[in-house]
Amino acid sequence: MAVPARDASDLSDGRPAVRIASRTGKWILLTTVLGSSMALLDSTVVNVALPTIGRDLDAGLSALQWTVNGYMLSLAGLILLGGSLGDRFGRRKVFVIGVVWFAAASLLCGLAPNVGVLIAARVLQGVGGALLTPGSLAIIQASFHPDDRARAIGLWSGFGGVGAAVGPFLGGWLVDGPGWRWVFLLNIPVALLCAPIALRHVPESAGGTSRPSEAESGGGTSHRGFDVLGAVLGALALALVTYALIEATSGSVLVWVAAVGGVLAGVAFVYVERRRPDPMMPLDIFGSRQFTAVNLVTLCVYAAFGGFFFLTALQLQVVAGYSALQAGTALLPTTVLMLLFSARSGEVSQRIGPRIPLTVGPLLCAAGMLLMLRVGEDASYVADVLPALLVMGLGMVTLVAPLTATVLASVDTGRAGLASGINNAAARVAGLLAVAALPLLTGMGEEAYRSADAFDAAFRRAMPLCAGVLVVGAVLAFTTVRRPPPGCLRPECHTHGSLTAPPLEPDRSRGVLGAAGSKSSSGSKGSTGSKGASASSADPAP
Repeated sequence: MAVPARDASDLSDGRPAVRIASRTGKWILLTTVLGSSMALLDSTVVNVALPTIGRDLDAGLSALQWTVNGYMLSLAGLILLGGSLGDRFGRRKVFVIGVVWFAAASLLCGLAPNVGVLIAARVLQGVGGALLTPGSLAIIQASFHPDDRARAIGLWSGFGGVGAAVGPFLGGWLVDGPGWRWVFLLNIPVALLCAPIALRHVPESAGGTSRPSEAESGGGTSHRGFDVLGAVLGALALALVTYALIEATSGSVLVWVAAVGGVLAGVAFVYVERRRPDPMMPLDIFGSRQFTAVNLVTLCVYAAFGGFFFLTALQLQVVAGYSALQAGTALLPTTVLMLLFSARSGEVSQRIGPRIPLTVGPLLCAAGMLLMLRVGEDASYVADVLPALLVMGLGMVTLVAPLTATVLASVDTGRAGLASGINNAAARVAGLLAVAALPLLTGMGEEAYRSADAFDAAFRRAMPLCAGVLVVGAVLAFTTVRRPPPGCLRPECHTHGSLTAPPLEPDRSRGVLGAAGSKSSSGSKGSTGSKGASASSADPAP
């Protein structure tokens, strides 16, 4: 019997794709924006609350480092696995679990009686973030009509960027108003709105296909395994190294044990990823010299960014005497510049190539950090703080879009999501290690943030270090990054506002991070054409 031809607009299972103007399309966008905004907010809002958290819970500087790094640790270590879980068990299901998990962890953060509970809850928050962050973009990629996907991703990215922009301002207002605990409790009503909408209005999807519901799926789908051992070893290596850096001043035997254990866990991670047939992070992707080079640039750039935003939020409050609201508002220019001009920066880099932007951008950011040395006691916002943040923001605008474009151009089309996920995780790891290492390198003691003089002295040592790392990134970019060939893969996320990591990009053949867990790649390098083109198993790249 003849099989009826499938319409080009159908998804992989033959069901009509969702249009962005439809009711379902609007519900999907609302759900994914709400979910991803929770994670974006928590990546920026907490820094502003740190001095108040420290005073309220009688916590030392190392506890504040762990409050930031506990979240980053589990998010960076598990984000690739989170994408694979969505492919296997259903993207909506894993996304909703992530939203609920994130909200429960946020409740625990908000009710934490001591700093130990807060840190543990932040680690759990990161696990939820690793489930919902890739899941939100994967739902968009798996649900929308090919003609609407690029616009849907642009709207998702833009609204998410707005969430990241208002994070420090909102956090400062909450800290100065109802209290720092509401920085976390705010996630609960968002989750109570997001999860029911997702269950009612978002179609389920898995393995690169979309289906109305699990009950109607008509049987199982063949899935590749996912690399739990690799994820555990990677997270363990990061945790042990982070512990060794943060607690190094104690000089205890446990610190040395953690340091050695972290190195051994890292070696074991590489061994497992090399030997497994379905690794979380296939090491052969680093066979591309361009991909390796741009990830080294990413490590330098986002290590400096992570250290800068962690210390600057404290410097403005501890030394300059700003309130939490004033400090949060002071940081707005960098994100606003990113939102307004990141798309234009991507267009410029397409014309001139990524080498110049990836060299000039870090140098501008380094200049902005050196300008922050003018920020001391009773600093003027207009004369001292704003110029530094404007130069910093211009540098970030210059480099972030070309960074993502170069990552995508350096791999095969079928590995776009994997490459983006690795680059995103690398940025988060860099920020994690910077927050752990900078207080050690600059001689900050446990009580440094309680003393304006002590913290200011350490801050003045830290900014040149961060600037130096950016200069190293600029040199790496200038000497290793080359112009990609014409017609190579281009980013779909044109507007970006996050300060902690580059944007995630959808996998053009399986979803988001869908290639994780597979050594194979489909398509060929450079198989996409015009700006904003999207591709998937139902929408092959032209």
